[in-house]
Amino acid sequence: MAGAVIVHHTTRYKTYPGEITGIVVFACLIASVAGCIFGYDIGLTSGLTSTEPFLIKFFPSIYEEMKKQVVVNQYCKFDSQLLTLFSSSLFLSAMTAAFFAGPLTRAFGRKWTLFTAASAYVCGACLGGVSVNFPMLLTGRILVGAGVGLSIQACPLYISEMAPAQQRGMLNIMFQLMITVGILTANMTNYFASKIPGGWGWRIAVAFGAVPAGVIALGSLAIPDTPTSLIQRGDTATARKTLAQIRGVGDVREEFDDLSTASEEAKAVENPWRELFFGGKYKPQLTFSLLIPFFQQLTGINVIMFYAPVLFKTVGFKQNASLVSSVITGLVNVFSTFVAVLTADKVGRRALFLQGGTQMIISQILVGTFIGLQFGMSGTGAISEQYAMCIVLFVCVYVAGFAWSWGPMGWLIPSEIYPLAVRSAAMSVTVAVNMFFTAFIGQIFLTLLCHLRFGLFYFFGGWVLLMTLFIAMLLPETKNVPVEEMAHVWKKHWFWRKFVVDISPDARSAEMRKRIALEMS
Repeated sequence: MAGAVIVHHTTRYKTYPGEITGIVVFACLIASVAGCIFGYDIGLTSGLTSTEPFLIKFFPSIYEEMKKQVVVNQYCKFDSQLLTLFSSSLFLSAMTAAFFAGPLTRAFGRKWTLFTAASAYVCGACLGGVSVNFPMLLTGRILVGAGVGLSIQACPLYISEMAPAQQRGMLNIMFQLMITVGILTANMTNYFASKIPGGWGWRIAVAFGAVPAGVIALGSLAIPDTPTSLIQRGDTATARKTLAQIRGVGDVREEFDDLSTASEEAKAVENPWRELFFGGKYKPQLTFSLLIPFFQQLTGINVIMFYAPVLFKTVGFKQNASLVSSVITGLVNVFSTFVAVLTADKVGRRALFLQGGTQMIISQILVGTFIGLQFGMSGTGAISEQYAMCIVLFVCVYVAGFAWSWGPMGWLIPSEIYPLAVRSAAMSVTVAVNMFFTAFIGQIFLTLLCHLRFGLFYFFGGWVLLMTLFIAMLLPETKNVPVEEMAHVWKKHWFWRKFVVDISPDARSAEMRKRIALEMS
């Protein structure tokens, strides 16, 4: 209803006329497939590094060494730096691409950045599938990484700018949901590809990533660009028409005027990167653009996902234990993400962060304790079936907690808190930090497991405690707040208001009048 407001304490946030429409759902669904290609490559990589024909083809020396080794220490049995470097190369490529994504989304729009990303991924997946030597494989992987880096920067931005404020959380979390679907799909593809006689099934698994990427490439031709991006690039007529279309109403003047005002303010910022890091106006947003992705990778999700096959094998899944464990944790991951989809816009972001974080801390401590009681410091021995059942339970509890907290919220919060002036640059920073620490943790966590032993679970549990306290004290609630009104939440926060300039409409109008007067004089 036009003129209605949502009240949070003393701040009145606008709600614009309109409702969620079919075209918004379709457009956000197409964009969210970017999460699927990201997740698919995560799952694909973990499968490839344990696929014998693949190792024989591209890493024969490592394969021979692995065959010769007789490892008794359970903590150190998978410690191979070269293989983890191969896994990390994707994320380093994505990190580099993320810095180019900011200027791309600003200059050419979110839609065409998605198309470019998908095209790069298709080329990389196809090249990887037909690789006959390591340089070809690496080139394909770099292209895939570039596609991932560009797409996961543009996708959350696209969805946040297309979605109505009241459904922004639900629609944006589709990105994280697609990541979980991509991981599960890759696990299933790896398994069935391994059954193909002749040892060439891995090629199908690698090339299959081109399918979801093709969906993005073709779908991006059928969806509109966001009104915010169109206004920013000067196409106001198309922006107004698109806004009316996606809101399902004829009168969109109020929202259009607010988007235009934000765009004018953004145009006054000549260098978004300098403004973000050295301007001094965006300290809260810069803090979260750096710390949210950093903390997300220090939840320990990689440790849990890695160790699951060993744990499940002891329960009795002797054959295809890796598949069974991947499918179990993958299904828990997928279905638990639906909790976030259904509740993020009702209970809020903070509640999911705090509840999920508490659940993860308890699970990490219990899993570490159970493993420590069985393996001790020596890493020798075996887990009894009773202990393994307990560990399996708490692994699933941990994955569920991550799936409705730091998994989806780690992408949702950064996509909705940035003002338009620095939005593309700040999201690039978020993606780059995420990819860097994904690569870094992936590179060192097997070595950490070998040296810290079961204490590694306590190590990550400590980090989850720290980040949960960080959220409790410093993250304001952002549910149901229009993206262009988001600056208000910082101004009323007990800590961040000290760093925020006056962003009220009167203050902005006065600033605009002052700027115009200076230009005329």
